[in-house]
Amino acid sequence: MDKELKHIKKQSSRKKIVFVSGSFNIIHPGHLRLLRFAKECGDYLVVGVLDDKAPGSFIDEKLRLEGLQAIAWVDYAFVLRESSLAFIEKLKPAFVVKGKEHEERENPEKDVLHQYGGKLLFSSGEISFSSIDLMNTEWKELSISSIKKPADYPKRHKFSFSELIEISDRMQGLNVCVLGDTIVDEYITCDALGMSQEDPTIVVTPVAREKFVGGAGIVALHARGLGADVHFFSVAGRDETQNYAQKHLESQGVNVHMFQDESRPTTIKQRFRAKQKTLLRVSHLRQHSISAEIRDRFYKEISDVIAGIDLVIFSDFNYGCLPQTLVDQVTAICDQKGIMMVADSQSSSQIGDVSRFKKMTLVTPTEREARFAVHDFESGLVVLAEKLRKKSAARNIIITLDEEGVLIHAETEKESDWLTDRLPAFNTAPKDVSGAGDSFLTCTSMAMAVGADIWKSSYLGSIAAACQVGRIGNIPLAPKDIKAEINGFNLV
Repeated sequence: MDKELKHIKKQSSRKKIVFVSGSFNIIHPGHLRLLRFAKECGDYLVVGVLDDKAPGSFIDEKLRLEGLQAIAWVDYAFVLRESSLAFIEKLKPAFVVKGKEHEERENPEKDVLHQYGGKLLFSSGEISFSSIDLMNTEWKELSISSIKKPADYPKRHKFSFSELIEISDRMQGLNVCVLGDTIVDEYITCDALGMSQEDPTIVVTPVAREKFVGGAGIVALHARGLGADVHFFSVAGRDETQNYAQKHLESQGVNVHMFQDESRPTTIKQRFRAKQKTLLRVSHLRQHSISAEIRDRFYKEISDVIAGIDLVIFSDFNYGCLPQTLVDQVTAICDQKGIMMVADSQSSSQIGDVSRFKKMTLVTPTEREARFAVHDFESGLVVLAEKLRKKSAARNIIITLDEEGVLIHAETEKESDWLTDRLPAFNTAPKDVSGAGDSFLTCTSMAMAVGADIWKSSYLGSIAAACQVGRIGNIPLAPKDIKAEINGFNLV
């Protein structure tokens, strides 16, 4: 067991270790409740699976071990080939957890634990969300059957699905630069307990938490997932949230240029959910502009890499990361070098103006963002798109319309001519719509960067958005997801 001990000690440095052991022949809800309770007692959960020689073990130890390793709460599982008492003496965990049924029996672990200050805990866990792992898997798995692609649009614009596959393949190897806010999205799954008897308040208890890199970070991850080499430029606080975001981005192969600003915490947005519905959102953020010193460092590092870039994506959330001076500087150097630029400026709960991004190949505002940008709350969508095009000097405008899809206002070969078309939302049963715009922007702009026209690019972007909203949380796009949907036969 020396190998296992060394691994555990290395991985759990300065962490509170919890130890559980058992046969685990068939993992059932009772096991899941117990393991969840054990994980909540400390920082690092170790599970010893009794070997085939142990009484009561009737399924092969390898299969039983695989079952434990697939459970998210378990940090390390191994086959225990000595007595659990002997292993506890060597490991010295902070807690040993056993089922409630053992509380009135003889427990030899007590004496060993007492010698070094460890504790023996008894619990069978709580009923709520015993199958949380199964639910998490279901959230992340995409249901292609809910995605319906319009057949008339490809006919109208004279392209085939095989062309979309070729475009997707060409996107791999692009050099993409993403500029914008670092945000971490935290999904807190709750069990609804009911209504408070003291006041009309819904009472919930959190049972699981999961973090995702969001904001401009997920745009960078989408681009990387689709095969691009990505440089990500952003500003964040000096805190654990920033560490989490940077490490996650780097682990996926993104080149991270993160400028720390001690005057602001890294933005974190929490979503409290119950029964697959969002109950409440809480945002922890600051919205002031970055300092001139950070802005100058930001621009200098962009200037150092810009020569090899094919596409620049401004992903602005209006929290002060992209002040106008910086936007103008980057736009000028990209315009000088002929680098394609696209922009999105999100203003769902804050004030922003997407028209401040000038000379973009593409901007993708919501209807609300477009109306605020041109101060027009009465005109039809086509007139609105044309007003925004003129004000921003953009070549293409795509207005996103939530469940109604998108309106495409595109340039033609003659600069004076503009064509408009629309695409419906492809996913008829979305699970989480919050990431639709980021995935649409990334895939559409990358397709345009490899030479696809706005019509093919928008269709690919709509497929990407349909894949994204079919799962909970910000999960990076992958070419296999896009191709699987392109090859699907769900046409309407």
